[in-house]
Amino acid sequence: MDSAAGSCNACGATGTALMKLSLGKDFFGRTYDRLSPSTDQSPQWYCEGCSIQKNLQRDFRDITAEIDKLAAGQASQLTKSDEFQRAALRVREIVALLDAVQNPSPLLASGEVNRLLERLNTITIPV
Repeated sequence: MDSAAGSCNACGATGTALMKLSLGKDFFGRTYDRLSPSTDQSPQWYCEGCSIQKNLQRDFRDITAEIDKLAAGQASQLTKSDEFQRAALRVREIVALLDAVQNPSPLLASGEVNRLLERLNTITIPV
């Protein structure tokens, strides 16, 4: 997208290159396509910083969904010890990245990420 044509949908930045996130893999390697050009009637565009934050937000959401499944006694990726460890590490990375930025993320609340880390710390996964 031409940077002069719009602003970042997260922080409102103008005059910078904007990116649209669409095809990819979620944190657990599952394919997703949330912004197919044929079906997306209102695409979201992000500056570089918010694009990174959007990826962190996606990982946060994926891990939260798996913790919710685990808590409800449903099948979850987190029952695998290696996936659980990888998810816990990723949440700690997200906490560190959010703590390192000067301005609060428009996409992720650090308090919510800290609560997710606390939830992870209370779960015991058999090895």
